[in-house]
Amino acid sequence: MFSAADHEHMARALRLAERGLFTTSPNPRVGCVLVKDGAVVGEGWHERAGEAHAEVHALRAAGAAAAGATAYVTLEPCNHHGRTPPCVDALIAAGVARVVAAMADPNPLVAGQGLARLAAAGIATASGLLENEAHELNVGFVARMTRGRPWLRLKVAASLDGRTALENGESQWITGAEARRDGHRWRARACAVLTGVGTVRDDDPRLTVRDVDTTRQPLRVVVDSRLETPPTARILDGGKVLLIGAVADAARAAALSARGAEVLLLPDAAGKVDLAAALAELARRGINEVHAEAGFRLNGSLLREGLVDELLLYLAPSLIGDAARGLFALPALASLADKRTLQWRDVRRIGADLRIVARLG
Repeated sequence: MFSAADHEHMARALRLAERGLFTTSPNPRVGCVLVKDGAVVGEGWHERAGEAHAEVHALRAAGAAAAGATAYVTLEPCNHHGRTPPCVDALIAAGVARVVAAMADPNPLVAGQGLARLAAAGIATASGLLENEAHELNVGFVARMTRGRPWLRLKVAASLDGRTALENGESQWITGAEARRDGHRWRARACAVLTGVGTVRDDDPRLTVRDVDTTRQPLRVVVDSRLETPPTARILDGGKVLLIGAVADAARAAALSARGAEVLLLPDAAGKVDLAAALAELARRGINEVHAEAGFRLNGSLLREGLVDELLLYLAPSLIGDAARGLFALPALASLADKRTLQWRDVRRIGADLRIVARLG
């Protein structure tokens, strides 16, 4: 169905889409290549929400040469008005002859309607070329659109014996500088960075992206049932911060609000933060990917409630001992048959450390 040239041009469109990895939120990352008579006549990618989509950039670059061309786009062109006009209108007006999409758009406002509209206008259409690669690039957008919850990636740095902090809470630094810089790249691609009040108290982190060149900082989210985040905490310095609590405390809420934080109460029946409701609220706000960097208690809660999609684990070549804190606070198992299984996605060395990317099975 697809030729070698089709694969080559879609691969180029995917590389273009990756250029928006840190900037397109809450929109998907999309690239587009226009080809006519075997030659690329225009290309582009979506750079920021509210600005032109990939197809429009490519059409502008091609000009009159777009007529009769094939458009390779990593996501089905949109057929609705958002902050920009529908891309299908631009493609039809430009007179392209064929549109190849890597995958259908999971957004219910599109969901096949974009390709149908193009076909109705007499344009040849096809989809499914390098679909898996396109899906991976927008795994958070797909998750938000199909299940109403962001993709949650849980990042943990640990010693080889699976310890994340000393018994007294000290954890800086278990891994090396190269691993920490790599972790910032994962932060940068996320729409929100999530942590717990314990981490705020123990480490006083900023949780901003500092080692990556980006124009966008993720929303910082603190799970803090009793609103115990100190008003002097560095996480409150600059940028948007959302504190999600469970117990109303007007004085504490006022002090945190005075520091610029938004306070939201989402209690569960036990008086703790309803984590599932918190993620649903983040999805409602357009959050595609959540990058969690928390302590073993919150890590365990997220796992127990089935909210973790992916583990990002950095293992240092060191041993700390059993008295130190572990990766996850989880109940004891009665049988190995009850263990949680993982799917290895990537294992590589980063500096002196190992980085493991795994998904929950």
